[in-house]
Amino acid sequence: MAKQPEDWLDDIPAPQDDEDDEIIWVSKSEIKRDAEILKKLGAELVDLSKSELERIPLDTQLLEAIELAQKIKREGRRRQLQLIGKLLRSREVEPITDALDKLKNRHNQQVVIMHKLEDLRNRLLADGDEVIEEVVALFPQTDRQQLRALVRNAKKERDGNKPPKAFRQIFQYLKELSDSN
Repeated sequence: MAKQPEDWLDDIPAPQDDEDDEIIWVSKSEIKRDAEILKKLGAELVDLSKSELERIPLDTQLLEAIELAQKIKREGRRRQLQLIGKLLRSREVEPITDALDKLKNRHNQQVVIMHKLEDLRNRLLADGDEVIEEVVALFPQTDRQQLRALVRNAKKERDGNKPPKAFRQIFQYLKELSDSN
């Protein structure tokens, strides 16, 4: 019996819905953009200090490449950064970026705290006893007499156009109180 024209369709296998066989096409431009992002991440890592690098989860090969890049200048450094970017391509970078973000955020938080302490110091010099009570409320371990003496000395320095030694001491004292909290 000869096959009918409609029967030849039966010989073609039905398409399978395997998700594993799905091909994802990535353009060259996207690959280059991703490589550039990883190279910039590598440059950020190279700019960190040793103590900051210890807080970031890096394998020994990547850590050695970063430490070498920190020692190299000019063209060699550029090439070393390319190598670091290449090494990052074969690694999971999310834990590295998370740790780097935490480091940056900690720095930002410290800057905000310093600005608040500077503002508190300026208010101490402007308003005196009212702000001392606020400082005592914020930091119960505050020595009122010491703080009053520092404020008094800072005002004398300011009025006499002397170097601001007590002015700086107030900030240091507030910083110590903030750190011990």
